[in-house]
Amino acid sequence: MDSDPSQIIPVGPIPFEHGLPHFAHSLIRGKSKIVAIGSSTTAGEGNIKPYPDRLPALLQVPYPNAKITMVNEGIGGQEAPIELERFDTDVIAEKPDLVIWQVGTNAVWQSPDLKPPPPTFNDTTKAIRDGLIKLRDETQADVILMDLQYLPAVLTPAKKDKAITMVKAISKLAADANGVNVFHRFAFMEGLHEVEGVSFDRMVDPGDETRLHQSDWVTDRVTRALKDAIVGGVDKAWSLLAANTD
Repeated sequence: MDSDPSQIIPVGPIPFEHGLPHFAHSLIRGKSKIVAIGSSTTAGEGNIKPYPDRLPALLQVPYPNAKITMVNEGIGGQEAPIELERFDTDVIAEKPDLVIWQVGTNAVWQSPDLKPPPPTFNDTTKAIRDGLIKLRDETQADVILMDLQYLPAVLTPAKKDKAITMVKAISKLAADANGVNVFHRFAFMEGLHEVEGVSFDRMVDPGDETRLHQSDWVTDRVTRALKDAIVGGVDKAWSLLAANTD
């Protein structure tokens, strides 16, 4: 059961460790491009509008003078090794100012129905590492890794430890890459459940028997949290620029 709304302590995103200088400069120029790559959270599942379809309108509010374009390169069921194969055509060729790479879930969930079959944990972490190097060397874009959703399908006794290990691995890979931010979706959604008292029934897409995919309500909350984190990253970049020009 959801908590009494009058007793809720609102949960916010963990702020980005680094600024988003390239995206911030693109906003000043008045033209920004975001490329989102990932699996079903990015592509959309069922009748749920995914976060890439929601985010630009939210960002236009704080940045009304910039034309913000979103390129959605999500494909349901994919994981980092296959997504990395698409980087040249689907990410780098777009010349993005910001890349959001949603990753890690399918390597934990390991559904036998996925085509191709899901990669191993080590295959996924290696692909993330290689992908971050490729983005660093072949683009000027700021990069955000989005980690797993906190939902029953990845919280079973057989999967929860692996999910937590993947979340930690994604943060370590970002730290090793220097300048890459993580949108801590797992921690944010855990806060919705544990702090705000939001039930899994409200967080899960009601049409999803696997209990893996986000509801419309929680997708909206996640997207707004991502927007807040991005705005914080832009503010951090602008503050650093101002400090260096004084």
